[in-house]
This record gives sequence, structure tokens and C-alpha cells, in this order.
Amino acid sequence: MILPALDKGGYRYKRQVVIGKRLGGHDHKVDVLVSGEADVEIPISLKWQQTSGTAEQKVPFEILCLAEAVHKSRGKFKKAYLVLGGSGWTLRDYYVSGDIRHYLRNCEPVEIVALETFVARANQAGL
Repeated sequence: MILPALDKGGYRYKRQVVIGKRLGGHDHKVDVLVSGEADVEIPISLKWQQTSGTAEQKVPFEILCLAEAVHKSRGKFKKAYLVLGGSGWTLRDYYVSGDIRHYLRNCEPVEIVALETFVARANQAGL
């Protein structure tokens, strides 16, 4: 769903791209790296939760890692997306509401969205 929406929106992108190091020193690979205007790129991390499990617990760490990537990019990344898909989330509404920002500092450049919201924006070239 993501890639056809990016195509429809006229975006160029690469899949499975290492954008630097994660907190802790390991490679930070994002699912999609979108090329935007004026040499600005947008890292996109996709999380899928079909049934209840551990993906929900990984969301805060992914937010921190994406925010760190944006801050260290020297303007290459202006923002990042964390896209949550699947029907198994119990905390999806909480995450996409932005309420988690009360507990995480300097993570403003990371937008957490439901899969459907991201697809609608990408289709309309609204990233």
C-alpha cells in the first residue's frame, strides 16, 4: 500500500536504506527513504501489528531513533514518519494522538500516523 501511494503522489524513493547509526551504535535501516524537494529526504519506518505482541513496545525506541537521525542529518531530513499498520494494536490511538510526546523530548520531527492516514497523504503528494 505504501509504495503505490508514493508512486501516485509522484515521489521518488529507495527501500531498506541505512541512514546512520541507531542509539546504541547499530545500523539504522529505514523501510523507505523518500526523496523530496531541494535534496531533502524523508525517512519512513513501518511497523505492522497483526496480533497483540511486542511491536507496541518498540515504538518509543523507534521514535527516539528517528528523531536522532533527523537532528543529526544537518538538514538532510526535516522530518520522519513512523507508520503503524495492522489491526492488532492496542496502543495505536494513543501513539497517533501524539500523547506520547509528553514523555519523549526532542522528538517533534517524528510524525506517528496510521497506515491509512499516510497512504492518503502520499496519494495527494502531501508528505
